[in-house]
Amino acid sequence: MAEKYTEQKVLVPAGEARLEGVLSVPEGAQAVVIFAHGSGSSRHSPRNRFVAREILKAGIGALLFDLLTVEEDSLYLNRFNIALLAERLKAATAWLEGQPLASGLRKGYFGASTGSAAALMAAAEPDARIGAIVSRGGRPDLAEQALAKVKSPTLLIVGGFDFEVLDLNRKAYGRIEAEKKELKIVPGATHLFEEPGALEEVARLASDWFERYLVRAPARVF
Repeated sequence: MAEKYTEQKVLVPAGEARLEGVLSVPEGAQAVVIFAHGSGSSRHSPRNRFVAREILKAGIGALLFDLLTVEEDSLYLNRFNIALLAERLKAATAWLEGQPLASGLRKGYFGASTGSAAALMAAAEPDARIGAIVSRGGRPDLAEQALAKVKSPTLLIVGGFDFEVLDLNRKAYGRIEAEKKELKIVPGATHLFEEPGALEEVARLASDWFERYLVRAPARVF
């Protein structure tokens, strides 16, 4: 369990936008996870921050940043512009490689809700080098055209009582072409995993997945 890590506030360049974020990297980290928040959320998301803390305890870094500026987020349709969100995620991934704290580290994506679609779309790019993806209560159906191109190990986590989203994830799961993929259902959990122990289970599943494919697994040949 990592107890010491470096944390810094950052501005991620994405075209003309500058996106606020926080980069945290434990000593000796081999990997970093980039968080893609869902509709209307931000780097302040309590659920994603909770998951990030558990990932840090596993010795893996975390980048939480806003995919939209305040002005962009005020336009509701931008929250569902998956292509734009994916471009922002790709920009953050490229920027991260140039940061001394994270250069050379394996990279993974953790997406929630619409952010999951953005993560899958970004990871499906031919030049993407994403070692693992985890989706929490995601909308992979919004990246339907990209699913067959996703090769990174992918974990879909859905609440057992999140019936509509669970159905969407089951259908999307069959279209993902990754050799390593799993669909995990958290019993009794609804969309936001607010039930006792539900978010803890999400964090455990995500940490295990990232440890398996970003830390313990041999480096992938892209």
